[in-house]
Parts: sequence; C-alpha cells; structure tokens
Amino acid sequence: MPPPPRTQPELVEALPFPTAAIPGVPDLMHHKYVIRDRAGVWTGSTNWTYDSWTREENVVVTVESPDLAARYLADFEQLWTERSVLRSGRVTTAPVSAGGTSVRPWFCPGRGERLAHRIAKAIGSARRRVRIASPVISSGPILGTLAQVASDGKVDLAGVVDLTQVREVLQQWHENRNAEWKTPLLRAALTRAPFSGKRSTPYAPGSIHDYMHAKVTVADDRVFVGSFNLSHSGEMNAENVLEIADAALAERLAAYVDDVRGRYAPVEI
Repeated sequence: MPPPPRTQPELVEALPFPTAAIPGVPDLMHHKYVIRDRAGVWTGSTNWTYDSWTREENVVVTVESPDLAARYLADFEQLWTERSVLRSGRVTTAPVSAGGTSVRPWFCPGRGERLAHRIAKAIGSARRRVRIASPVISSGPILGTLAQVASDGKVDLAGVVDLTQVREVLQQWHENRNAEWKTPLLRAALTRAPFSGKRSTPYAPGSIHDYMHAKVTVADDRVFVGSFNLSHSGEMNAENVLEIADAALAERLAAYVDDVRGRYAPVEI
C-alpha cells in the first residue's frame, strides 16, 4: 500500500477554527466526513486533495438525518478528546431512519471486526448480485467469502480494484510470510469472477495519485459505502461506513461499479 498522503500542517492550522492532529502511526485517521448543523452528514471515500477530485474514482454520500449526525458527532468527539485512533469508533451501530430508509452507521476501529464480518455475511447471503469497488481486498472474512462465492458461480459477482496496489499487497505478503495464506483466496476471488484492475501510478514522492479509490459493496439491495477499504488494516484504522437498505441506491451504485470496471482490463495476477 502507498504511504498515507501528507499535508502542510501550517496551512491547516491557519484556518479560522480549532484543529487537531490525530497521530496516524500505526493506524490511520482515515475518515473523510462532515457533520452539518447536527442535521446532515457528508461522507465517502474522497480525500480533500486535488488528485482525489480530478484523477481518482471516488464515491460521496450525503444524508439528511439528525439521528445519523448524532452518531457521527459521537465518533468525532472521541477523536477530538482522546487524540487516538485506537480509542475511537466506539459508537452504537443500531440503524436509524433517514427519509424512511434504514441506515446503519459503522465506525472503526471500535466496530471494525464486526463490520468486516457484516460485509462478508452480506456477500455470502446475496442471491442475485454482488458488486465491489475497493482499492485492495485483504480482510480475511471478506476474502474467504468472496473466494467461495466466485468459485460457486451462483451469484452475479463482479468488481474493480486498483491493480497496482493489489500487486504491492501480494508482494508484501510474499516477503512477510505471515499473511501469505491469503494469496490463493485473493487470486480466486479476482480471477474466477469478472474483476477489473486499474493500473494506477505507483507511489513515489511527488508522483500523481490516480488510484481507483472508491469503496463500495453492493449485495442485492443493500449497500456498504464509506472510507473503508475491504482490508485488514481498515478494521484498525479510523473509518466510517454507511450500510443502507435501499433498492434504488443499490441499483445506482451497482451501475457505477460496472461503469468503472468497464474502463479497465480484467485482473491478471
């Protein structure tokens, strides 16, 4: 995986409101969300960088719901007061209503392991279709389920990843040995179903960032969308995901994933 992006702290500190730096070692403060007037939430996969807006695939979701905003505020206050990724994300995952739609918020690392199993269960329970956009896929529960579903061939499964980053992960697993057991699962998931891979620019100081950066899972009429890569490290980062039960949104995001994967060649690993 490429190193996390850096900014100039003095530029952030010059803004006309209080700011706080959350240490990102070893786990990242990876959120990208805004709470507006305790009434609405803006969230998704997009970092606030020029390359993110102009060179990367990303998804942004806006939801008007005071109850959902309150959950995000609780997570924000944990980060603001504790200044620690590890001690954040301890927020209830009970669903809230947003315009008549059931929305369940998930925050990591407090609920990271449960989130990974929740997504894996949704994939494994799907009866019609699964669509996935994620730069990398390395979460054990999700990988195992994906490999099974891809091998069974009973569900319309397809997706898109960032091929450059996937190959970097495979190389890391080979060198570190401790996670190499995941390699056959990843190969099965990405090659036994029609997954495409973006050949993005490898990270280097000063290089452009043109990754396939969207993070979306669609399982039948259920959507998981936010900042969370389907990765083991994502379970331990400060992340947020919205689980939304809405057929129209699921259709829209499944079509988006198909559009993105149509831009790139099939995965070869």
